[in-house]
Amino acid sequence: MKNDLDILVFAAHPDDAELGCSGTIMAHLALGYKIAIVDLTFGELGTRGSIESRKVEAANASKIMGITIRENLGLADGFFRKDQETLLKIIACIRKYQPKIILCNAIEDRHVDHGRAADLIEEAAFLSGLQKIETAENGTQQMAWRPQNIYHYIQDRMSKPDIVFDITPFYEKKLKCILAFESQFYNPNSEEPETPISSPHFLKYLEGRAIEFGRMIGVHYGEGFTVKRNIGTKNLMELI
Repeated sequence: MKNDLDILVFAAHPDDAELGCSGTIMAHLALGYKIAIVDLTFGELGTRGSIESRKVEAANASKIMGITIRENLGLADGFFRKDQETLLKIIACIRKYQPKIILCNAIEDRHVDHGRAADLIEEAAFLSGLQKIETAENGTQQMAWRPQNIYHYIQDRMSKPDIVFDITPFYEKKLKCILAFESQFYNPNSEEPETPISSPHFLKYLEGRAIEFGRMIGVHYGEGFTVKRNIGTKNLMELI
């Protein structure tokens, strides 16, 4: 089955995509691009919430974003590794959706899964382009596929962005996507233990980050991305 996406978003945990790049996702959906999200784990090791609650929250956040294709690979939260079995799962996923662009986790971050996921996706995207690596979907052999580029959204730790995307029209909706994860973020009715991301101050931190990125390009709110591979253009007027 050929899905032929424009953008495939990988996230180590449900809520990573919402925190890191949901504004960019919604902006591109509004432009008519086809986008899907693939969560690697269910975030089952999180202090708050459960697999069941995270599933419901991810579905609610997807509805707010307008995402209609979202799946979870069910890798082990905290313990997935870059081995052949895992790489082949990611390769098969990339070949299934055939994205032009991949968005994925920060290259280096506070949570060990984020950098590990970034490295895993980078390597799988390269290997996905090798014809002699065979994968299949529903018994049908998949064709080799390599995306044009991979962009890493910035998460907990601050990194200097290589690209800043204007999310000003979508910032309030981004907050709704984040708060759809009621078990994870500020919820005055929650009786679960407090975590670094469950206080109201964390939401202020997110806003400050978005304002800082926005200021870099002269807009109100932005999302930042880093890249390993140089970005090319045939028209300087396309860049601001």
